[in-house]
Amino acid sequence: MRLRDKIALITGAGSGIGEATARRFVAEGAVVVLNDVNTAGVTEVARELSSQGARVLVVEGNVTNKTDVEDMVNSALKEYKRIDILINNAGINRDALTKKMTEEQWDSVLDVNLKGTFLCCQAVFGPMSEQKYGKINNTASIGAYGNIGQANYAASKAGVIGMSWSLALEYARYNINVNVVAPGATITPMTAGMPDQVREMFISKIPLKRMAEPAEMANAHLFLASDEAGYITGQVIFVDGGLTTGI
Repeated sequence: MRLRDKIALITGAGSGIGEATARRFVAEGAVVVLNDVNTAGVTEVARELSSQGARVLVVEGNVTNKTDVEDMVNSALKEYKRIDILINNAGINRDALTKKMTEEQWDSVLDVNLKGTFLCCQAVFGPMSEQKYGKINNTASIGAYGNIGQANYAASKAGVIGMSWSLALEYARYNINVNVVAPGATITPMTAGMPDQVREMFISKIPLKRMAEPAEMANAHLFLASDEAGYITGQVIFVDGGLTTGI
């Protein structure tokens, strides 16, 4: 088991990629600390994993709130004494053409996707630096390259990449790896409302001609969170079926 007894904090774990990552990590021996504003969803995920014998802790809180984030981390430390892995998966989109985008649409996406990622990285730095060990996987997207109607989302995800490069440099001396998983089109609640015509048009541009399963993103998180990736930091892994090849 590649994550035996590792303590992993996963945000956005109530569905989609976060849920798949929690399940994959548990299968590899990890203890998982799960967070999501979707309390019902994350509670059900935790219940299922616990029924299978996994060690699971649900920590409530909004990643955009510094106090909430610190409480999440402190709850994990109180229960397990350490945090080995952070998976920053919480994210939202609020699509609109720039000329119609409201300030609230801009702020909410930047708050969750970028500020939330920053606050979680900041909060785990203390315990990880003390134990001289840590794996931080942040979540970007192919959307970082820009897309019509997603100026806010693109800015947030490009920001995650730039921030992660900086954190990789800052945290390296403490043996903390900081990397980024950038998903392509993935079958999640976020993409569930995509019109069929739009979905088919998008798939036609993907070299592998399909959307990804959440488990395929979980596999990327698993590798980067494992000691097999001990010499990898400051990298962005696009898991996108080849869509960004040549960009």
